[in-house]
Amino acid sequence: MPNPRSVCRAEVISDRSVMGGEPVVRGTRIPAATIVAYLAAGHTDREIFEDYPSLPVGGIEAVRAWSGLAVAAAD
Repeated sequence: MPNPRSVCRAEVISDRSVMGGEPVVRGTRIPAATIVAYLAAGHTDREIFEDYPSLPVGGIEAVRAWSGLAVAAAD
């Protein structure tokens, strides 16, 4: 079975059929705003991946780019 983190290109999308159009990481139901909140609270990428194992590898970077955050990647 393929690793779910490698299945899709990581990007933030908005689709009315997924979470009512709330921006999410493609291929998941993880709201981009949730990842932004984790980053703003100082969580590391590793902590976020531990809490959201279905998040694609580039998911956090996609959210950073989408939100315009200049939050440094921390592990």
